[in-house]
Amino acid sequence: MTRRILILSVSAGSGHMRAAEALRIQAGLEDDAVQATHLDVMQFVSSGFRKIYTDFYITLVNRLPTLWGYLYQLTNEAQPDGSMQKLRRALERLSTRTLRREIDALQPDAIICTHFLPAELLARMLATGRLQCPVWVQVTDFDLHRMWVQQGMRGYFAANDEVAFRMRAQGIAAEAIHITGIPIMPSFRHPGTRAECAAQFGLDPARRTILLMGGGAGLGSLDAIAARLLALSEDFQLIVMAGKNTAALTALQALAVRFPGRLLAQGFTDQVQRLMACADLVITKPGGLTTSECLAMGLPMIVNTPIPGQEERNADFLLEQGVALIAIDAVTLEYRIRFLLTHPDKLADMRCKALALGRPDAAASVLHTVLESIP
Repeated sequence: MTRRILILSVSAGSGHMRAAEALRIQAGLEDDAVQATHLDVMQFVSSGFRKIYTDFYITLVNRLPTLWGYLYQLTNEAQPDGSMQKLRRALERLSTRTLRREIDALQPDAIICTHFLPAELLARMLATGRLQCPVWVQVTDFDLHRMWVQQGMRGYFAANDEVAFRMRAQGIAAEAIHITGIPIMPSFRHPGTRAECAAQFGLDPARRTILLMGGGAGLGSLDAIAARLLALSEDFQLIVMAGKNTAALTALQALAVRFPGRLLAQGFTDQVQRLMACADLVITKPGGLTTSECLAMGLPMIVNTPIPGQEERNADFLLEQGVALIAIDAVTLEYRIRFLLTHPDKLADMRCKALALGRPDAAASVLHTVLESIP
């Protein structure tokens, strides 16, 4: 009998979608009796509603991060029965009728949500009896925002012990909480050797290599950061991932001409694990998915200007665990890099701690738990 798994996410940033895709691909590796479908909730809502959840979010975190941090804290502290929360939920229900019809048509045996919005929508469907199948929630950060906590969920997947503790403090039953890590692509388990991956990208595997990441949307002045790093006296190769930011990629490609053999400019790619296999150190925004990928690869991190809210919470966790340093500006970033390159013992210690924290099998753990719940 084929078991149908529906994975619901939201394309507000890339992390939620990447976690959902990791689960979908993992399902394809299980057996022919598992059929997984991944839907982006934003494909089933009005254009106005979509702009609030996607375009507006990207604008806030890139241009007005302090405001985003305020909204993150405000919504975390808001009472569930408050007037603004009731209005928000009413608007969400009106905007997602098409999604509810799609779920009815698919008739899944279980649903996994990698964003709080579908979890909230499905909680109401469960409460009114319109949905019968179990719904699971995968939290995609090293923090727990109140919006993730919904009534009627079969279970929750947490990144670590602290997130699980916070879930229990929010009233979630201990037996409903599973500490699995955050799902990343199965390919991170076996990315290939450093020599193989370096040859693919024309890099020297014996040379110290730094990977600078801008996130799925390529946020940040990547070309300016890269130019400053390449001006350092230390000898290293630099890989810069611009994501979908074509303007940044063009600027980086021009910069690479000025520094032949030292800079690899990379746009959006599904080969992140192979690029990470070439690196000794990653400079990144501390998103839950990217940092989980780094941990799985045993990569020390310098987290670069985390935005207030979930990125600050993620950064706090990484710093506490000794797997990352933080750079609040370009001067600090330059100092951190020089420090790590001249203190290889520190870099090696961070690498060991990262490997110990990494959960490359998180997607498999989540999927197996969900499948076991299906009669």
